[in-house]
Amino acid sequence: MVRNRIRHAVMFGVVPFLMLAPGCRHKYENPITKDTQQPDKVLFDTSIDDIEHGRFERARLTLQTMMNTYDTSEFLAKAKLAMADSWKREGGAHGMAQAEAEYKDFILFYPNMEESAEAQSKICTMQYQQMDKADRDPVHARLAEAECKDVLEKWPNSKFAPEATRMLLEVQEVLADGEMKVGVFYAKKGGNGYVASANRLNTLVDQFPLYSAADEALWVAADDYNQMGNRYENKQAEMYTRIVKDYPLSIHAEDAKAQLKAMNRPVPDSDPVAEARQKFELENRTKPGLMTKVFGPFNERPSTLTAAKSGTPAMETFKPTMPLDVPATAQGVQTTNEVTIGPVNNQDILGKAPDARTTAAGTPPTPATPATPASGDASADKSATSNPNASAATPPAAAPAAAAAKAKKVKPPKPPKPITPKKRAKPSEMKSTAAPPAQTPVPATVPAPPPAKSGGGGAPDAPKQ
Repeated sequence: MVRNRIRHAVMFGVVPFLMLAPGCRHKYENPITKDTQQPDKVLFDTSIDDIEHGRFERARLTLQTMMNTYDTSEFLAKAKLAMADSWKREGGAHGMAQAEAEYKDFILFYPNMEESAEAQSKICTMQYQQMDKADRDPVHARLAEAECKDVLEKWPNSKFAPEATRMLLEVQEVLADGEMKVGVFYAKKGGNGYVASANRLNTLVDQFPLYSAADEALWVAADDYNQMGNRYENKQAEMYTRIVKDYPLSIHAEDAKAQLKAMNRPVPDSDPVAEARQKFELENRTKPGLMTKVFGPFNERPSTLTAAKSGTPAMETFKPTMPLDVPATAQGVQTTNEVTIGPVNNQDILGKAPDARTTAAGTPPTPATPATPASGDASADKSATSNPNASAATPPAAAPAAAAAKAKKVKPPKPPKPITPKKRAKPSEMKSTAAPPAQTPVPATVPAPPPAKSGGGGAPDAPKQ
């Protein structure tokens, strides 16, 4: 009984673990099928066996020996490709960098071989595998986009082109999602953030029209243009028009039509090709499972379940544009190449202009010498004697000094408190400014008098108070 339990534990526990161990045999993708006992072929087969068993350093030494000894071998190209594959299988940041360098050397030396397309595809795959989430550093996503584009541009008819297209669509989904997060952040910030958000989201849809949330980006950009004022009403209407025409199955399509009607703009018809593509994407979109929802926030890899499954990816490099509120001179745009030189004034004014020191503000004038009154002028002597404080009067220079001292003591006014601007309502939510229609006054009804009592000739009863 105990032996059977040990046997089951070994069969179902240890054996699967050994099969998944890194030292287990993984068959090499590009072996040489030629059956020969040539020395260079023997060295190549030995190195391939080492690669399959995880002895990467030993395999690279064997391959280097083969390439140095038999430099005219027919297996030289295969050996160089196997050298790059050994680095790729070893993995890690260092191994991936070395593998990319070896693959690029192979493409440089053997550009016309079929394996060159495979080497470029493996470079694209390595960068794709190192890609981070949308809200992190996009360096590997940018490199993966460039490498996958090289596969489609240089080898469009190779068997690796469909896989490169799929990876490129997923990479562009991650890049567009990163731009979307930044645009929404600026939209929530408000103020000048509306300009940055509208510029970024508009450029995002122009560059990545297959992005799964492109309709949402256009909707947010339309609200940004609405908050920027009436000057950008045409841009706002353009965003609504693109939603109705290019994304007719969007959840914002009906709202966009209502906004266009409120702005008195024509409502375009939906594009049948765009409608068919969007319908295909919605029907074939992979839904995240339970494990993906639970462990997705802890995963280092980005989620590409919403990436496009059809369409041609954008082949142009992403180039952010300038916001609309930046003038052309600040953007570095040269408006004209002509330089106008006016007439030169050669007049020399040195020594001819008045001295600026004598006319400076606050400079007291030179006191004049008081004239000595004549001995016979008794009235002058009498006025001087009667006003003894005349000589003690304040000189003219004292007034500006006192004013300056008074100005120093004045405290500067406090800056006003910032006022948070209110968000503008959308065109369909704005109230009409027309005057309400005049209402005809309804005449008040006069109550009828109560009926007289029958059987008596006297006067009717008086109403109760």
